[in-house]
Amino acid sequence: MVAAVLTEHGKFKQLARMEMYVSTVGGMALTEPAADLAIALSLASSMTKRTFQDKTVALGELGLAGEVRRVPDLEWRLKEAHRMGFHTAIVPRGAKGPAGMKLLEAGTVAEAIALGLGTGAATATGAGTDTEKR
Repeated sequence: MVAAVLTEHGKFKQLARMEMYVSTVGGMALTEPAADLAIALSLASSMTKRTFQDKTVALGELGLAGEVRRVPDLEWRLKEAHRMGFHTAIVPRGAKGPAGMKLLEAGTVAEAIALGLGTGAATATGAGTDTEKR
């Protein structure tokens, strides 16, 4: 499903002709929708040969129309990610995070790719209050 959304809304038409396998640490099964955005961004990174900033986490569910949706307990997840040393998060619009964490808000998968891989301009918020253009 993530590959189909990227093919249609992320401008990666070549994914439709590829066989893909996504692997996790220790072979853990992913059934958590919050991982959708991270998987999509990983595939986009692989396709563009561009990497993310260090200490960046991505949390969000992808809809079939390419929208990035909020996930349950997002604020708690961001707090835990910050505690673990992540300084930047790519999240759905309207998310609130802990002080000191830079939030890059995306409404669509295309915006999230632009934010994460530096392929275009989008909105960033630091600690849930300040807004700046990237």
